[in-house]
Amino acid sequence: MAINGYTDRLSVEPGQKIRFMINCEGYEKYQAEVVRLIHGDTNPAGPGLKIEHIDNDLKGEYRGREQKIYSGSYIVVKDNPIFRSIQSFSLQAMIWPTTPNKGVQGLVTKWYEPKKAGYGLFIDENGYLSLWIGDGSGKVEKISTEKKLVERCWFFVGASFDVSNGTVEIFQKPLVDKANGRFSVSNSLESMTAHVKQDIKLIPDTDYEVPLIMAGYLENIFSGKNIVGGLYNGKMDRPRMAKRVLTPKEMEQCVESPLEDLLAAWDFAANIGPKGLEKPSCIVDKSPNKLHGKAVNLPTRAMTGYNWTSEEHNFIHAPEQYGAIHFHDDDLVDAQWEVDFEFTIPDNLKSGVYAAHLKAGEDEDYVTFFVRPKKGKATAKIALLIPTASYLAYANTRFQDIPLAQLMFGRAPVIQEEDLFLMEHNEYGLSTYDLHSDGSGVCYSSALRPILNMRPKYRHNLSPSLWQFNADLHLVDWLTEKGYTFDVITDHDLHEDGVDLLKSYNTVLTGSHPEYYSGAMLDAIEDYQQLGGRFMYMGANGFYWIIQFNPENPNIIEVRKQFGSNAWKANPGELHLSFSGELGGLWRNRGRAPQKIAGTGFIAEGFDVSSYYRRNPDSFDPRASWIFEGIGADELIGDFGLVGGGAAGLELDAYDLELGTPPEALILASSEGHTNVYLQVVEELFFNVPSMGGAENPRVRADMVYYPTPNGGAVFSVSSIAYCGSLSYNNYNNNISRITENVLNKFMKDEPMQWEEKSPQISGNKSK
Repeated sequence: MAINGYTDRLSVEPGQKIRFMINCEGYEKYQAEVVRLIHGDTNPAGPGLKIEHIDNDLKGEYRGREQKIYSGSYIVVKDNPIFRSIQSFSLQAMIWPTTPNKGVQGLVTKWYEPKKAGYGLFIDENGYLSLWIGDGSGKVEKISTEKKLVERCWFFVGASFDVSNGTVEIFQKPLVDKANGRFSVSNSLESMTAHVKQDIKLIPDTDYEVPLIMAGYLENIFSGKNIVGGLYNGKMDRPRMAKRVLTPKEMEQCVESPLEDLLAAWDFAANIGPKGLEKPSCIVDKSPNKLHGKAVNLPTRAMTGYNWTSEEHNFIHAPEQYGAIHFHDDDLVDAQWEVDFEFTIPDNLKSGVYAAHLKAGEDEDYVTFFVRPKKGKATAKIALLIPTASYLAYANTRFQDIPLAQLMFGRAPVIQEEDLFLMEHNEYGLSTYDLHSDGSGVCYSSALRPILNMRPKYRHNLSPSLWQFNADLHLVDWLTEKGYTFDVITDHDLHEDGVDLLKSYNTVLTGSHPEYYSGAMLDAIEDYQQLGGRFMYMGANGFYWIIQFNPENPNIIEVRKQFGSNAWKANPGELHLSFSGELGGLWRNRGRAPQKIAGTGFIAEGFDVSSYYRRNPDSFDPRASWIFEGIGADELIGDFGLVGGGAAGLELDAYDLELGTPPEALILASSEGHTNVYLQVVEELFFNVPSMGGAENPRVRADMVYYPTPNGGAVFSVSSIAYCGSLSYNNYNNNISRITENVLNKFMKDEPMQWEEKSPQISGNKSK
């Protein structure tokens, strides 16, 4: 993949600029043009790739250049004269290393590697705590404790250097209590290790304007960028620094009550949650010197510290127990590439899905973006709500366990060129379905990097054909082919604008998998329904995970996972979102199950083949029979399609009164005939018991539902991710297409939906 790129935003409106950052390796020039994306599925059984060329000023030839990504999180504190005057000093921190044996890792360093100059506290190549002092001439003293650190255990570490007599004292003290680490009692960790060395003749050379780095060290400076090496994996809490030698007693005192003459006392619990919404990347120094830092590549905040007792699980209620930041050597939230070209969206460019098509020799890339109408100026009665938050959650997903994937899918996974590239290039950042190199879950994801699975032609390894972006282009294609005028809006727009974004539209359609939702987004959709809006839920497993957007940069989302179908689980005490302080996990566990907003919610998943729906008696009810106009009474619905061969597949949603399906909802049709690869999702299980597969369990099904909402509104839900993949079958002349067209034509009319009230039977029965 010689060429790829990204934009500075996913959603843009006419009159606004969008910036493109491009990496082009091995070619002096490349071509670029803006195109409209309509259908991205290359499956020969379907209509094929559909891309519309747009006349615009951007089209042309551009100079190619290589742009590198430097992943890994750390804290940078700008150089200050106070650092450069240091000779005697003390450094200390609480650390919880996760890969202490991976090699040299910086902890708190004022070190410049090309000159071997400065000083710093490190984990050395042996996994020992080590103090480095370099005089800038090539002479370096490295003094270690000569005792290995243990992963996922807290240590109080520190070192001091007295230039007057050349004495170094260095120590690591394990801090093991009942809740804060792997062990509650461990004799092998109980002893304190200290090492004293005298007659060090070096004076640390600090006559370089280099920053102080926490969780790494300055490896070099390239094109004005700090290149940080020795990236640390693990937590750090309460780092301190003094311009003199501190006694062991003073160091212990500094942990909770910093001395007045400390050079710096960084507080990692400050500036997170609701009180830190403006600058969550700011790292606060509580000393009078105010040597504040900046977190680069967003290490994970709101993490339990060395003193967490397990009695409180929300960092807002006990901030003193959440003074830790978890750093990873593969964190990435901004590739920080330079801008290659800009495009101002013309006023006459209609709302839709677009991309900058890049070509260099035989290589190409599509850098996707979305054009919404100008704020407050809808251009259609229909809005297609693109699930950009879910795209970010799955951005650059890797396959880390192919044997497990074979068990899940009932087949070997599909591996694309992009997948192979990502396996070799961790610097492109991870998805929220991946694990960091130290085994911890990825809870932040960003659009400010090339996202290689948000492109036309890509076939996701999670499904038998398409997933997320290209699956949603099935719906874009159908709307286009059927001649509907529609606006494209995104999750990012919905979170920012709320219900005001939606209320100009008669009908709002979702994508095939709107899984990741913020509270503001849920509020907007429910408010829209209360106002009489018509809502078409065109997929499944929607409104599932709780997310929040970074208030400092909305290109970044956060999720904390627990109690659902997880790729990883948050550690105890770490389920609350650092951006807001709210409880993470599943919306259903906060009383906002998807059944309340769409009538159905996630019930089962399977990744081998898709099935079909069969009509239920409710489909003949006069209040809903118009939906099936032109459909036979015994006709199998959607026993065809581009996603697994049927309309009901991948992930399925079901009607559930206990979780909030409105009692007046009609179950129009339900899927059947699923294989035993389809299993009920874990949050539905009380015990693991036999006979839970699709061929034996009646709960494994997709329910197509319809019901009224206040003020003449209505909801129609298809409850299957595979549904939109069946729209184009037989040149768009099929029963899935017909049902969708019947509903949309009715919903987009200006008159209120009519509903003859009947007395509903309210019960908690989960069966259909």
